[in-house]
Amino acid sequence: MASKRKLVEAVAYMRTSSATNVGGDKDSEQRQRAAIEGYAKHAGIVIVDWFYDAAVKGADPVTERPGFAAMLDRIAGNGVRTIVVESPDRFARDLAVQLAGHDFLKNLGVSLIPATAPDFFLEDTPTAVLVRQVLGAIAQFEKASLVAKLKAARDRKIAQGIKCGGRKTYLERDPELVKAAKELSAQRPRLSLREIAAELEARGHTNKGKRYPAMSVRNMLLG
Repeated sequence: MASKRKLVEAVAYMRTSSATNVGGDKDSEQRQRAAIEGYAKHAGIVIVDWFYDAAVKGADPVTERPGFAAMLDRIAGNGVRTIVVESPDRFARDLAVQLAGHDFLKNLGVSLIPATAPDFFLEDTPTAVLVRQVLGAIAQFEKASLVAKLKAARDRKIAQGIKCGGRKTYLERDPELVKAAKELSAQRPRLSLREIAAELEARGHTNKGKRYPAMSVRNMLLG
């Protein structure tokens, strides 16, 4: 009778760069989780805990990420010495951060396994090191190219007078509030900004239950 393969315990690490990709209705976390679970099942690995850095950039040093720090505490406490991630760039997209983070874990005796390329961080031959560097550089280049394209698109919109990003104006957030403020400002005798704020409060227009300050009323009138 064949002996059963001994299961290896590991923790899983996930990361999402943009806050817009965070949430139950987004596919980033679901995709990463599915890839990790699929690899773990195939490789005889049991995921004993999950750690997730939401809205954390791939260029951020691993030791400065709250989810990663919590994972290190977990590893130190239970003896698990394997981390599974979806792919190398989920661990870190920036080449320098990727290599520094891998070396940091290696010095702790921790193995890092990307589900899409299991041997990526395990092989230390000159060829494997070169491949890691090239692939990391490509991922870094693709990220930089995407950022440059997005910036160019934003710059084109701004040049056309189209608002792009930034905090929403009062008019965008609450048109009725701005309409009421402008109607009060048009009254004669003319009301002061504080008097307009008081009247807005009386009509039920408040900022989380508090009266709007005069500067906020000024911004409403400019919107």
